[in-house]
Amino acid sequence: MYSIFGAFLVTLVLSAVLTPFIRRIALKIGAVDKPNARRVNKVAMPTMGGLAIFLAFNLTNFFLLKSQYPQKQMWLLFLAELVVILTGVVDDLIELKPAQKMLGIFLAALVVYFAAGVRMTTLTLPFVGTVNLGLLSFPVTILWILAITNAVNLIDGLDGLATGVSIIALFTSALTGYFFLNVTNVYISIMIFNLIAALAGFLPYNFNPAKIYLGDTGSLFIGFMMAIFSLSGLKNATFITLIIPVVIMGVPITDTVYAILRRKLNNRPISQADKHHLHHRLIQMGLSHRQTVLVIYGIALIFSLIAFLYPFSSLLGSFLLTLATLVGLEIFVELIGLVGDDRQPLLNLIKRLALGFKSDKNKKNTSNKK
Repeated sequence: MYSIFGAFLVTLVLSAVLTPFIRRIALKIGAVDKPNARRVNKVAMPTMGGLAIFLAFNLTNFFLLKSQYPQKQMWLLFLAELVVILTGVVDDLIELKPAQKMLGIFLAALVVYFAAGVRMTTLTLPFVGTVNLGLLSFPVTILWILAITNAVNLIDGLDGLATGVSIIALFTSALTGYFFLNVTNVYISIMIFNLIAALAGFLPYNFNPAKIYLGDTGSLFIGFMMAIFSLSGLKNATFITLIIPVVIMGVPITDTVYAILRRKLNNRPISQADKHHLHHRLIQMGLSHRQTVLVIYGIALIFSLIAFLYPFSSLLGSFLLTLATLVGLEIFVELIGLVGDDRQPLLNLIKRLALGFKSDKNKKNTSNKK
C-alpha cells in the first residue's frame, strides 16, 4: 500500500517537473493558442500541456505500478491512449476540423471496445429487469466514449478549469467505484488516483494566471480516460451505476447538452464554436477569470456530493434526487442564460404559478372582507 502511495507521489513530481519542459517544446514548435475573438487569453499561450500529464501517468504505470495491472489490458489501453494523444498533438499544431478529431477518438474507442473488451453489455432497469444490449452494445459504448471525451474538451476554456473539474470528478469516481459500485477491478481505482496525481502536478502551471494550457492533447486525453474509467463500472449497468458517473461529470455534460440545444434553437451547426458556454456566461455576468473557475469548481463539488447520496437512497429516493437535481440545474441554467436570455420556460412557469396563487389569494381575501 505504501509503495502505491509512493508511486502517486512520484507521478505528481514527474508531472510538475515535465511540464516546464513541455512548455519550452510547445513554444519552440509553435504549439500555441493565439488570441482571437473566441479565446480569453490576451497573449499567445503555449499549449500541449496534456503531454506532461500523459508521460507522468504512464511512466509510473509501467515502471512503478506495473504489477498492479493486468498486462494485456494495460498495453491495449496504452495503445488507445497513444491514438488520442497523437490526435491532440496534431490538433494543437495545425487545428484539426471537429470531424477529424472525432475520427481519432473513434479509432481509439475501437481499440478499447474490440481489443481491450471495455464495453457496456447489459442494462438493468427498474420494473423492466435486465436487458441484454446485444448489437446495441457497440454504438452505446462508442457514443459514450465520444460524448464524454468531447464534453471535457468543451469546458477547457479557462485557466485550470478542465484540470480542476476533472480532478474533482475523478476523485469522486474512484471513491464511489471502490466503495459503492462493487467495481471488482481494484486496479481501475489505482489508475484513477494515478491520473489525479498527474493532474495535480500540472495544475499549478495551469491555474490562473496560466503558464501553459492543456491543449486538445490534454483535454481529449483526460476526457477519454474518464470515459474508459466510467465504463469499467458500466459493463453490467443498473440505474444507479449509470446515473452516478453522469452526475459526477455533471459540469462537462451540462455544458455540452445545453451547447447542443442552444445551437439547435438558433439554427446553427452543432460543431460551430461560440462564446456562450458556462464559463463565458459567468464572466459576462461580471465574475473575474479566477472567480468563474472557482464557482465552477464549487458546482462540480455539488454534483459530486449528490453522486455520493445515490448509494444510500432507495429507488424512489434516487428518482426524487434525480428530479430535484434536474429541476435545480434547469433553474440555474435559465438564471445565467446558458441557452439564451429570452429562453426561461421553467422560470416563466414558476412566475405564472406564483402570480396565479397570489391572484387567487387576493380574491379570497376580498371575498372574506365582503
